[in-house]
Amino acid sequence: MTRRRGRTTSGIELAIPPRPEYLQLVRAVVGAAAGTGPTGRTPPDPGRVADLRLVVSEAVTNAMEAQAAVGAPERILVRCRPEEGRIVVEIVDRGPGFDPDAVPDLPPVTDHERLDHESGLGLSLMDRLADGAVVETGPDGTLVRLTVDHS
Repeated sequence: MTRRRGRTTSGIELAIPPRPEYLQLVRAVVGAAAGTGPTGRTPPDPGRVADLRLVVSEAVTNAMEAQAAVGAPERILVRCRPEEGRIVVEIVDRGPGFDPDAVPDLPPVTDHERLDHESGLGLSLMDRLADGAVVETGPDGTLVRLTVDHS
C-alpha cells in the first residue's frame, strides 16, 4: 500500500529476474491487479486490461533485452497501481538507455514493407494501446510509465 495525499492506494510491486520465463507471471499479476480496479468502483473493461497486459509485456521484454545487452543482472521492477479511473504500470530497468526519438516510425499496416519489421513494435504498440505512455531513459536505465483508462 502506498500513501498519497492522505489516502491509501493499493498497488503491487514485482522485482523479477531479467529472464523471459517471468513474462507470464508479470502478465498474470498486472492483469489481476488491473482487472479488479479500486474497491467499490466499476472494474475496467476486459479489453482494456488485455491491451495493458500486451503493452506491459512489450515493455518488460524490451527491459530484459536492454539489460542482457550489457550483462546487467539486476532485477526489473514492475509497479502496478489502480488509481481513480485508470491503471498505472511502471517498468524500470538498468539497461544502457536509448533515444526514443531515434526509433524509426513503422510503415503503415497496409504497406508491404511492414512485413520486414518483426521487431521494433513495442513503442508503436504502447502509443496506440495505452492512453498514456511515458519513457524516461538515460545511461543508468529506463522507466516506462503506461496508463490505461477504465473505459
